[in-house]
Amino acid sequence: MRLDTEAEIDVTEIACRQVLTKDQPIFSIQWVVIPGTTPLRMTSSGLMEIYLRHIRRVTLTMVRPTYTENSLEFRLGKSSIPLIKFNLPVHDATVKGNRTSLCICGGFLVQPGECHRGQMDFTVEQVEDGTRLTLRLSDYCPLLLGSERPSLWRKWLYLLTQGYIHKILTVRFLAMVYRQLTGARPKTKVIKVAQLRGEK
Repeated sequence: MRLDTEAEIDVTEIACRQVLTKDQPIFSIQWVVIPGTTPLRMTSSGLMEIYLRHIRRVTLTMVRPTYTENSLEFRLGKSSIPLIKFNLPVHDATVKGNRTSLCICGGFLVQPGECHRGQMDFTVEQVEDGTRLTLRLSDYCPLLLGSERPSLWRKWLYLLTQGYIHKILTVRFLAMVYRQLTGARPKTKVIKVAQLRGEK
């Protein structure tokens, strides 16, 4: 997917966009560009595994990513309760790199009738300025919204709680990866970006 911006993005900044789409599922995307002409050894599957460890660490194991025979579950603490349940990762090549996708298939934080929807993608691609690392959550129907026609207070409840936590965790994750790869601390302000091609 090509990312269109309203202005040139400084490579030390982390870009972020989070919206409710027309039929109310969540679309959220964050990315950072690691400068350099030499492609990183980082893969999308490697980026995903770092993210899983990051989630466990920053939540003090309150959220515990756990593999089962047929799924990957974000479990609540030491319990077997899946907050969000994904199918096992699927790895694909892209034109400029590779992508690892996690398709949502259930969980306590997902609307019961919408467990077949939602996907989280980890992408590593070569761009003009270096290597772009992207996390994208699309078509996710959180329980907090309640239905396809959530009330205004439900929208704000999601955006100010679960949505905010997801954005902060993801931005801090990309900042951490950037720092590990470059030794520099990136800016973490939200950059205003134009609508993404293919976004609902």
